[in-house]
Amino acid sequence: MAGHSQFKNIMHRKGAQDAKRSKIFSKLAREITVAAKLGMPDPAMNPRLRAAILAARAENMPKDNIDRAIKKAAGGEGDNYEEVRYEGYGPSGIAIVVEGLTDNRNRTASEVRSVFTKFGGNLGSTGSVAHMFDRVGVITYKPDVAGADAMLEAAIEAGAEDCVSTDDGHEIATSVDDLGTVRDALEEALGPAESAKLTFKPTVTTAVDEDTARSLLKMIDLLEDNDDVQNVYSNFEVSDEIMEKLSA
Repeated sequence: MAGHSQFKNIMHRKGAQDAKRSKIFSKLAREITVAAKLGMPDPAMNPRLRAAILAARAENMPKDNIDRAIKKAAGGEGDNYEEVRYEGYGPSGIAIVVEGLTDNRNRTASEVRSVFTKFGGNLGSTGSVAHMFDRVGVITYKPDVAGADAMLEAAIEAGAEDCVSTDDGHEIATSVDDLGTVRDALEEALGPAESAKLTFKPTVTTAVDEDTARSLLKMIDLLEDNDDVQNVYSNFEVSDEIMEKLSA
């Protein structure tokens, strides 16, 4: 989980930058619109939409923006986006999975491939690196919601598979099928979650040196800067010492 946690911290820092904020809101709105179009525009009846709204709230997206994205979908407005996924290898053979929502598959594939090539990586076929990850549900709560023991007990009672508590907060893991059920049970016991979503968790992580970490972070930064890219996952692990140097 170290690699995943590093990404979470990096994305949090990026989200605090005003220059990135409008782009983040745009991506969140796109996910909300797609979720509402694919299912009911009522979050109570649509788990994916509910998760998208939670993610938007976690980034302090204005309520008006959220409501506008849902109304756009309900009214049949907006572009028709399709879900895409790309898999490949970055510097030093590190596995990378890219998820996106696009209205032009050829454009997105070309732009993602260009980033991989720029950093000495290459795109593979579907399934080429996905076997190095588990598809899991992840629910997060802020640290002040409950103590570690109370959160673990609540997670067990809700049917979760794992619960990790740190100073940054609580992270509860579930199976793909149980995400909605566990989330609902936890929210009944503890209130709304900070986020609840499906993610790719690496089964094995690879430690990298400072130069490789720097290249990988730049590569992921460039991928995330693409309007069509929603999420980027990887299986590399960075030591705290190297992260401090790169964050300085």
